Amino acid sequence: MSKKSRKAAPRAASKAAAPKSKMTATKRPPAPSEHGTTERIARALEAIASHLSAASPTANAGDLFGSADAFVWHPDGRLAPVPRVSRVDLGLLRGIDRMRDILIENTERFADGLPANNALLWGARGMGKSSLVKATHASINVNRKPADRLKLIEIHREDIESLPALMDLLRPSEFRFIVFCDDLSFDGNDASYKSLKAVLEGGIEGRPDNVILYATSNRRHLLAREMIENERSTAINPGEAVEEKVSLSDRFGLWLGFHRCSQDEYLAMVVGYCGHYGIKLAADQLEREALEWSTTRGSRSGRVAWQFTQELAGRLGVRLAGK
Repeated sequence: MSKKSRKAAPRAASKAAAPKSKMTATKRPPAPSEHGTTERIARALEAIASHLSAASPTANAGDLFGSADAFVWHPDGRLAPVPRVSRVDLGLLRGIDRMRDILIENTERFADGLPANNALLWGARGMGKSSLVKATHASINVNRKPADRLKLIEIHREDIESLPALMDLLRPSEFRFIVFCDDLSFDGNDASYKSLKAVLEGGIEGRPDNVILYATSNRRHLLAREMIENERSTAINPGEAVEEKVSLSDRFGLWLGFHRCSQDEYLAMVVGYCGHYGIKLAADQLEREALEWSTTRGSRSGRVAWQFTQELAGRLGVRLAGK
């Protein structure tokens, strides 16, 4: 073989090997940069931290409960403090004296560590059911030390299924809690009432000793009449089907019924509001305008009386301080 052919052979071999080395290079993944690796580690640590905080919501519960007297429960496991509760003074609630006294007595017993009943406040709309719960909570706390103050926690109707998780959060606390659900009712095939039944009486753990449940509803049995009739007409055993759902209200040991107020009670509410907020108007004119207002609304209630008071105060240029 000549020198020229011997030189060409290695050259050809190197050319043949070149494509192979290029193919190998394309299959090999690029090495991650140091900056990208650091970012991935940081994101992973943040995810782990968030999961750990969600798994142990009671870590700072003591500090949280001491920061306010009222909270709103969110189904993601979060309690949002309410610095200022929208409430009416207890003395302004007229026409519900008997219900007021019973609920205050029940709440005082609970606050003192004595046996007390869950309460269902049911009846006519606008008659002060939710206002009474909030006013009772405020009145009970007036002369109590910070460590003995009741905590009010509102849970929304649509979040009832998360009630067991809230109970787990409250159970180990040294504070005592009123868990309050406004306008509680169930319609159609809604099965979330089973969570409430288990917490009220039926669960293996039962209701925590430091928790009491207060609920308001326009319905005595928390179910629409057509829902009960539908259960009765379609079930194989109508009595059992209806009993299973109606028994929910039976698990509230205290039932307080609110009925439509009379004309005299309605006027007493208006006079009470006007006196409290310093709204001055001749008695005969106040009565005439208040009755005309209720006639246009088609009802008499505490809510209608308050709405008239707001209208009158705005017209006369009076600020409702402390509302």
